[in-house]
Amino acid sequence: MTDMAKQDSSLGETIRTVVYAVLIALGIRTFAFEPFNIPSGSMIPTLLVGDFVFVSKFTYGYSRHTVALGLPVFDGRIAGSLPERGDVAVFKLPTDNRTDYIKRIIGLPGDRIQVIGGVLHLNGEAVKRERVEDFILTDGFGGARAVPQYLETLPGGRSYRIIEMSGDQGGLDDTPVYVVPEGHVFGMGDNRDNSQDSRVLTLVGFVPVENLVGKAQFLFFSLEEGTRFWEIWEWPFAIRFSRLLDGVN
Repeated sequence: MTDMAKQDSSLGETIRTVVYAVLIALGIRTFAFEPFNIPSGSMIPTLLVGDFVFVSKFTYGYSRHTVALGLPVFDGRIAGSLPERGDVAVFKLPTDNRTDYIKRIIGLPGDRIQVIGGVLHLNGEAVKRERVEDFILTDGFGGARAVPQYLETLPGGRSYRIIEMSGDQGGLDDTPVYVVPEGHVFGMGDNRDNSQDSRVLTLVGFVPVENLVGKAQFLFFSLEEGTRFWEIWEWPFAIRFSRLLDGVN
């Protein structure tokens, strides 16, 4: 075999290896897990700015929104199932079908959701809310302040923590009754006073089940707010080691 032929063979092998690697990566992102970065504080205290989570694609089934690169290869949902109340889920924003949002699923089809004086009500009953220790909220510039934190427990026993930055007088602490339509779910942020979620009908509203991307399962990485992922030299001081491999409750 000539040197030129060997070079052509080597190049062809390299191209095939790259193609296979890309196809495997796309397959994993479509059918198994996809990584997501948390860019905002709407899910504090559960998820912090700078957290990186793996989202399972198979939990709720597959739609065009779960396909890698968002390719519109089919309509509807295959092997679909509803989330459980309390799941933390990624979905495509219903108002543009492109932007990824992550919220806690509070309401399922037919549920009546209302917030009264900061207290979540589900189907006419107040959801249990217990005051716990304050959450220390940092701003990425060294500033910190204590904010009220509560343990909220849904019917069925699912518990998680929420914060109320404005006490119970925030703009979304008193709402009308929302009746979740068939084929939709209702999501809310754990940072109740700093979350654009289903309570804001003009921006988010009810989430079609088809828009669900997957369930947040666990953190695989976490950096202090303000640290860019590519700033590797900052990692020894910026990695939140205590959060690595934590499950998402």
